[in-house]
Amino acid sequence: MLNFLRRPAVTEEELVEALAECGLDGTSHIVAHASLRAFGFVEGGAPAMIRALRTAAATVVMPAFSYYTLVWPEEGRQPDWPRPAPPPGAGFGRFTRVSSDIGRVPQTLVDDPSTLRSFHPALSFVAVGDQAKEILDAQTLEAPYAPIGKLYDLDGHTVLLGVDHRSNTTVHYGEYLAGMPLLDRYVMVNGKVRKTSFPNCSADFGRIASNIEGRVAHVGRGKISVFEVRELVDRTVELLSHDPEALLCTYPGCRCQAVRTLVRKHGLTPRPHVNVNA
Repeated sequence: MLNFLRRPAVTEEELVEALAECGLDGTSHIVAHASLRAFGFVEGGAPAMIRALRTAAATVVMPAFSYYTLVWPEEGRQPDWPRPAPPPGAGFGRFTRVSSDIGRVPQTLVDDPSTLRSFHPALSFVAVGDQAKEILDAQTLEAPYAPIGKLYDLDGHTVLLGVDHRSNTTVHYGEYLAGMPLLDRYVMVNGKVRKTSFPNCSADFGRIASNIEGRVAHVGRGKISVFEVRELVDRTVELLSHDPEALLCTYPGCRCQAVRTLVRKHGLTPRPHVNVNA
């Protein structure tokens, strides 16, 4: 089938076949990051891509971050916070829209009432499948990327559909274990302002690519890459143990510079991986 620009359409069946080529047989628990645009034209759009993922995996998890829900109290203001302070964060609920840069695919998953979403106003995950609740229940304000830790325990996989490691939240969990400093941010939880840990940005996560090889398949104009969560996290920890600043960007206005200052002042303090729902 051709779309109106006469580009070959990517079908749901082709996505399923490509995911199978990457080793996903319907039994794995995955965290997926996706760009529809990267594939040209996907017949059936985001719902078709989600159906393909659900065919290929027992549990599908996606980041559903809503950065605009952050609040910025004057008390305890940090030097790395934006100036002037943004307006008060919007309230958060089960169907709060994801930030625009997170994409249409996770938004479509959030809109499905049969899925689950974790509680974190700014850094929530959405999931569906066998282990959805167990994975999401791992999240805390102090360890917002702990759902990736649960996937680590489950020998899960990270799936990149048309995106690269700059969209890869699994790397953040590796940073957490390596002991990268975390910044203070604030969110509203049950009507109260609560402090939460917040990481550096992911703009330079592409540097992890030379440290790990995934399984790759091409479909349409896009590429699908699949990595073992455990290996990806462990390789991130190893990289940062040798070069703590390896994944920090150099953009002057980015929060990475606040993290870099803390790294140079205090170094890294590795954190233990805890099997939270063993």
